[in-house]
Order: sequence, then structure tokens, then C-alpha cells
Amino acid sequence: MEFIPTKIPDVLIIKSKVFEDPRGFFLETYRENEFISAGIGQKFVQENHSASQRGVLRGLHYQIRQAQGKLVRAISGEIFDAVVDIRRSSPTFGQWVGVVLSAQNKHQLWVPPGFAHGFYVLSESAEVTYKVTEYYSPQWDRSMLWNDPQIGVDWPLMDDVPLSLSEKDINGRPFDEAELFD
Repeated sequence: MEFIPTKIPDVLIIKSKVFEDPRGFFLETYRENEFISAGIGQKFVQENHSASQRGVLRGLHYQIRQAQGKLVRAISGEIFDAVVDIRRSSPTFGQWVGVVLSAQNKHQLWVPPGFAHGFYVLSESAEVTYKVTEYYSPQWDRSMLWNDPQIGVDWPLMDDVPLSLSEKDINGRPFDEAELFD
């Protein structure tokens, strides 16, 4: 596996070695010793799976307590995955990074605790799985406004596809009003 820092060094793109032949492919998506060597020693306690149609935007989500680290990958389709550093003590506080994850490129993204996370579906549909380091706790679940100009995520929205948001995401809190990490 190759662990590639993004412009926010704590956020890593993970490229697995893919073994392909006429029957298909094989790859390792998680190998504890390699993750530990890359500085990701957290234990994963839950795995989630979502399916979405083109134009769906989910995020920017986080848990203010029981903060979750996330290991995200698209197992079908293609998404634009975005994360925002919401740790006040971080040198990259308020900055964001975006990465295309797809079934074709087979990349994963490590999102450490202390980040807001979201994705936008670029393909006809997409299925996304993500392992998390803390259990889901609805009382600590938060949503930050996906299009807050103070953050400025450059979502690759498609003009000919209606944007689809949940009520939770429509009502996300602006960055300057959101609960953040110290």
C-alpha cells in the first residue's frame, strides 16, 4: 500500500496494489501493520455502506464528541470526497481538500478525527463504504453547511443534474456558528 499525503498532511490517499488478471482483480483494503506504520493506529469499530444517485451531496458531517476517523472508499461509481479541518489548534484549521474516489481507481481516503466530511456523486450512482473509529452517536452528530463561502469547497457540481440534499444538509450550520474541535 502507498499512503500519500494531501495538501492537509493528516488526510491520506491510500493506493492499494491491485492484482488483475482475466478473471478480475484482488487488492488489500486494510492491513493493520501497514496502517500503523503510516501513523493510522486507530481501531475501527463500525463499517457503513451508502448508496446514492448522481447529484446527491452528503455532508459536511462530523461528531463533536466521539469524533470519528473514517476510511472511505467508493466500491461502485465515482464520488468527489471533501474534508474540512475543524481543529482550532491545527495549522490547517479551516482548510479543505477534495479527492475523487471511484470503483475504477480503487483509492481510499483516510479522514482523521476532527474533520467534517462529505461527498458528491459524479456517476449515475455510487456505493460508498467507510470504516469508522467510533460508534455513531446521534446526540453528537453535526452538519456543517456544505457550501459555506468561508470554507469554499469547490464542489464539481454538474449544471445539468439537480442537486439532491437531505434536510439535515440543507440546514447545516455555517462554519463560524458550528461547534468545532479545540
